[in-house]
Amino acid sequence: MNIDTIKNGYVIDHITAGNAIKIYKLLNLGNLDCTVALITNVKSKKTKRKDLLKIGKLIDIDLDKIAYIDPQVTINVVKDDKIIEKKYVKLPEKLINVCVCNNPRCITSIERGLDQVFQLVNTEKKSYRCEYCESILEHDKFVI
Repeated sequence: MNIDTIKNGYVIDHITAGNAIKIYKLLNLGNLDCTVALITNVKSKKTKRKDLLKIGKLIDIDLDKIAYIDPQVTINVVKDDKIIEKKYVKLPEKLINVCVCNNPRCITSIERGLDQVFQLVNTEKKSYRCEYCESILEHDKFVI
């Protein structure tokens, strides 16, 4: 299989196998008017398998959303066929409108216009607390 290089855009690398589709959906990459390549199960020396995303346009991307899904990724910024910058992400201290509180009694369930705001409470478990109702959101149970 041959995936072309990109002239301008991003290569999101070192995505844990299976997480690229989550990032694709969370960033709404299907709505872009440029080439987006989602490549899964690429052989990796470090992790045996990884995913990659290639975005063929320099756009605004939300690094917090990417970090929430997979804080080990590397984002290569490509301009004129050259990597001009490498970005590393880490779990954000605060998430705004990245996920939805799963507590049906939370004010955000009733007041639809409110921002969904969460604070990081446990880095190892990647869990966040809702700023409104204080429910804990476990990373593996988040809703986009």
